[in-house]
Formats: sequence, structure tokens, C-alpha cells
Amino acid sequence: MSYFAPPSDVSVTEKEDAFLRKHVPRYTNLLLIGHSTGCYIILEMMKRAQEMKVVKAVMVFPTIEHMACSPQGKVMTPVLCRLRYAVYLPIILLSLLPERLKTSMVRLTLRNLYALDNSIIPATITLINVDCAANGMYMESHEMHLVVERDNLTIRQHLSKLNFYYGAMDHWCPVQYYHDIRKTSPEGYIHLCERGIRHAFVLDAGEEVVNMTTERIYDDLRTL
Repeated sequence: MSYFAPPSDVSVTEKEDAFLRKHVPRYTNLLLIGHSTGCYIILEMMKRAQEMKVVKAVMVFPTIEHMACSPQGKVMTPVLCRLRYAVYLPIILLSLLPERLKTSMVRLTLRNLYALDNSIIPATITLINVDCAANGMYMESHEMHLVVERDNLTIRQHLSKLNFYYGAMDHWCPVQYYHDIRKTSPEGYIHLCERGIRHAFVLDAGEEVVNMTTERIYDDLRTL
């Protein structure tokens, strides 16, 4: 069984900076799109590698602050940080089931979605794997301790390049977080989406979110 953990002799920051310098040409125009903690990663990239030429960064349902204090975080933090090993055995047992039975179980679990995207079913089945679950849960437990204070300094420094989309029904990033960032950065493009789209929009509203974000990107790029 494999687990993600940073090597002891090289910091995560140094490895990320080295990767960016090696694989991202210095003068390339970059359009960054992040979802959830992907938005936290974008802010870290913009802070650590300021030589990158980021022309726009779109932050969809940004989980960039007080992750463990959010409604969903309060539920998941004890599971991820203290009880995750108890989850491994059921996942091992589920992974032994025939593919047809796993497919039926996934369809049953997702049956109440308003508009299920069938393309997510094969991807979901591949997640019924103890290595995948162990790595994912370890990473998420680490995020609970890492994503705490919003990086207002980096946000203010790059505010003209940032587009934020918060969700009115987002349990990882409650509406109060939207109001808080609006107070600290009132001149920024910080939008509250009231369409009832869930945080895990890929399950049933992927196309709607893509259309919403691309329209904004095209409008912004026309003014550059």
C-alpha cells in the first residue's frame, strides 16, 4: 500500500518551485482554473513563482480558508484525521466485488442526482481502491490543517487577475466566506452563484459550470 508523504530531505515548497521552473516556460501566458483546494494551490503558485506570467485565474468554489471549520469540514475532519484507518477495511471488501456489481452500487448511490453525467461512473468505480482511498484521505487530512487563513496579501497583489465564484449551497465554503472576502477585497470580481450548484459540480452540473466560467474568461480576455 502506498501513501503520499513529502520526502524528509526536500521541502514540498522546493519541489513545487523546481517543477514550475522546469516545466513552465517563463514567458508563457497562463490561464489557471482551479476548483476547491485547487484554488489554494493557484494562490500558492502565484505567491511562490511570481515570474510566471498569469493573465487570469478562475477560482471555482474556492476552498482557501478555514477548511476544517466549514460545515462539511466539521463532519469530515474527525473521520479524516482520526478514523480514516477504520474506513480501509470496507473499501478493501468493496474492491473485491465484480465490476458489474460495483457499477450497480455506484448507480444506486448516485440515483438521486438531478442530471447524472454517466461519464463519471467509470471514474468513480476506479476510486474503489484502498491505495487511492488511503492517499486521498491522507491528503485531505493534511489539507484540514494547512488551509486555515485566507492569503489576503497574495489575493490583493493579484486581484485584477482573479475571478472568484462562490456557491450559495457550498458546505465546504459557506456564504459567510464570500461576504468576508468581499469586505477585504470589494473591488475584485467575487461572484456568488445562486443557481444551487453543489460543490462537487462534476456530478451533475459540469457543463453549466464550464459555460459559466468560459463566458467570464472570454469577456475578460477581450479587455486585455
